[in-house]
Amino acid sequence: MKVLVTGFEPFGGETINPALEGVKMLKDKILGAEIVKLELPTVFMKSKEILEMALEEEKPDIVICVGQAGGRDKISVERVAINIDDAGIPDNEGNQPIDKPIFEGSDAAYFSTLPIKEIVNKLKENKIPAEISNSAGTYVCNHIMYSLLYNIDKKYKNIKGGFIHIPYIPEQVIDKRMAPSMSLDYIVKALTIAIEVSIGN
Repeated sequence: MKVLVTGFEPFGGETINPALEGVKMLKDKILGAEIVKLELPTVFMKSKEILEMALEEEKPDIVICVGQAGGRDKISVERVAINIDDAGIPDNEGNQPIDKPIFEGSDAAYFSTLPIKEIVNKLKENKIPAEISNSAGTYVCNHIMYSLLYNIDKKYKNIKGGFIHIPYIPEQVIDKRMAPSMSLDYIVKALTIAIEVSIGN
């Protein structure tokens, strides 16, 4: 069993991305499964291309992509990705697509194939704030979630895959008024639980 877990580099003026930091801190083995960790650029198209290469090379059984959603106060397990790029801010290479399909002529949306309700329930059992989210946005996080699920649908039907958004960590909100945060230890624990539940389902 192999689990590919991805995290994005910092973006939007931040010097750290808790998604990437959390992924890097995961154990190399969880419930006997090999954990492959991959850093993705916060860049439209390039992130998708790197993910597609990893899918081909690693041939994982499960893929969990992780991103930062500053302002959210819970671990957000995403239900759906939509076929649109609509960037409110430029990505890390200055790209800012507006109302542009990720894959021309493809389905309007794809649903996560992870056991999202089981993940959220297990997180809550472990006293970690969690929710199912019905919007991954229209930035690079949604871009990579849709790309993952598109590839699963077209080429890798045996892979389970989806996306998890995490809050800021405390050091990011020192100068942000009323912005919630979550400790990195909690984030790592949450991602570990999500992986365990996905392996068991």
